[in-house]
Amino acid sequence: MQTKYRNCSLVIIASALLASCGITNTEGQNDRYEIGNIPENVVAMAAPDQDLSTARLQSEDDCYWYMHAGPVETTLVPLRATGGRPICVVQQPVS
Repeated sequence: MQTKYRNCSLVIIASALLASCGITNTEGQNDRYEIGNIPENVVAMAAPDQDLSTARLQSEDDCYWYMHAGPVETTLVPLRATGGRPICVVQQPVS
């Protein structure tokens, strides 16, 4: 029984270590995550009644989010296209 838990623990630890080894390209990429820096094609896809001046690309999920000022609080919500789907960047496979 202890062997089963030990193996499971080793798999979890190995997965965490491998996940932390990602390569991040920071040259020229930081601009794309700045508030209000959204491409024209994203502006054209965005549904009305969203504050595009606060929109930004989030590095965590590569989707666009904006600040929604509600009656109680202001919070980040996904920027949605006219059909209701979130607007995200499609990653091209590295060859």
